[in-house]
Amino acid sequence: MRFTWPLVLAAVALVPLAAAAYVLVERRRARFAIRFTNLDVLASVVPEKPPRRGLVPPALFGLALMVAIVAVARPETARSVNRRQATVVLVIDTSGSMVANDVQPSRLAAAQEAVRRFVKRLPGRFEVGMVVFSSEARVAMPITDDHELASQGVEHLNAFGGTALGDALARAVDLLRQAGKRDGATTSQAGAAGNIPPSAIVLLSDGAQNRGQLEPMKAALRAKHFKIPVYTVALGTPGGSIHISDGAFSQTITVPPDPQTLKRIALETGGRFYAAGSGARLNAVYDKLASRLSARRVYREATSVFLGISAALLLGAGVLSAFWLPRLP
Repeated sequence: MRFTWPLVLAAVALVPLAAAAYVLVERRRARFAIRFTNLDVLASVVPEKPPRRGLVPPALFGLALMVAIVAVARPETARSVNRRQATVVLVIDTSGSMVANDVQPSRLAAAQEAVRRFVKRLPGRFEVGMVVFSSEARVAMPITDDHELASQGVEHLNAFGGTALGDALARAVDLLRQAGKRDGATTSQAGAAGNIPPSAIVLLSDGAQNRGQLEPMKAALRAKHFKIPVYTVALGTPGGSIHISDGAFSQTITVPPDPQTLKRIALETGGRFYAAGSGARLNAVYDKLASRLSARRVYREATSVFLGISAALLLGAGVLSAFWLPRLP
């Protein structure tokens, strides 16, 4: 739930103050009655111990007042509806560390399987593009609505080289901007920030940047400028390693993922971060992403509902006070 005028909610704090004032007034009234009224007459019209139910009408009145304040703040409730059309760019790390087998059968093979499952779960009218990166970033597949072609696009990926994460993210943003222009989104339609049609980037990486020209956070700011959420996935475990052998030279290198950078990218752009230390977990993450991106939140104003509840509470308070609150004969 969200509110159009959230500052109005500060008035809710006045209700407990009003309740405290009511209690003080009632106590002063009781002391005044004892001091100046004939006790025999008072005892004949007032019970020795007021019933607790006499507190219900004032409580209902206070609750009605709180609900009315919420209504004035113009609440909006959210519901999820299926998204008919959107564009998703998959950004996949193909650096040399992706041959590590801490994620079975290897990080790259697990990523390929997860991407295939992801594409199959997207609605039919969704468009998909793909950017892969190692020491450089390149477009592996232009944006298309052919999901079968998109699934085949991950079949022949090879792991080698370094990690140019920032360049890859910037390339994905450019790919989405080109798709927006292709579909006729003009600057006047897009707004001052150059906003483009519904779109998202899903970025999978298994290590820190060590190649490329653009820093990851600068690329994230570019995505934020165009209002493109980036969902990031850190693949691998801290103990993941690769073995390098060159004739007489042999070395084992630890290749942990870089979750901190990926978390910052997701936070900056309004996406979400996920960590996957196994193939099963990676499949679950991409399945969740497919469901998340296939739906959108729609808000509907609920002011009338809260006003109705407030009116019902006021009516209840009035009826109960007529029957339960003490009256002089």
